[in-house]
Amino acid sequence: MQKGKAIIFSAPSGSGKTTIVKHILSQFPNIEFSISASTRDRRGRSETNGKDYHFLTPEEFKNKIDNNEFIEWEEVYEGNFYGTLKSEIERIWEKGHHVIFDVDVKGGISLKEYFGNDAISIFVKVVDESVLAERLKDRGTEDEASLSRRLYKAKFEMSFENKFDVTLVNDKLEDSFENAKKLISDFLK
Repeated sequence: MQKGKAIIFSAPSGSGKTTIVKHILSQFPNIEFSISASTRDRRGRSETNGKDYHFLTPEEFKNKIDNNEFIEWEEVYEGNFYGTLKSEIERIWEKGHHVIFDVDVKGGISLKEYFGNDAISIFVKVVDESVLAERLKDRGTEDEASLSRRLYKAKFEMSFENKFDVTLVNDKLEDSFENAKKLISDFLK
């Protein structure tokens, strides 16, 4: 199997990393999204197993941990596990593609450690916390308690910015798209 490269996007919830990753995928046909495994419930009818996430029961997830099937995994929120399956990366690399990740900050740090120089880790951040709070509210998926938890966690995650190769400030989306595209083009050369 030919080994590809890894592009890691991490950020606190609401920073815009998923929007940027989707744009990158539309611009680079040789980059494929790594679908994370998760025990969390699907959001409405819009999420599909094997497309948005590999939805697993807590028992299935724990069996995969015991069988060393993850590159990294984390209990991101109490009772909600997320992780990167080794089989997912192998699937993408077998096609001769590079892999792109959209993961939380701890996952991003773990993935960078795992892939080393074969990866670029990009930390996406917003200009300030009020922008983050607005974006999370605008999603309409958070109640007051979960919004408060996410903002508290975001403050903590911001302290790990220096563990990433580069920081991408997501102020104007079009600029962020262009900056991300350039970072990835330079890395893949």
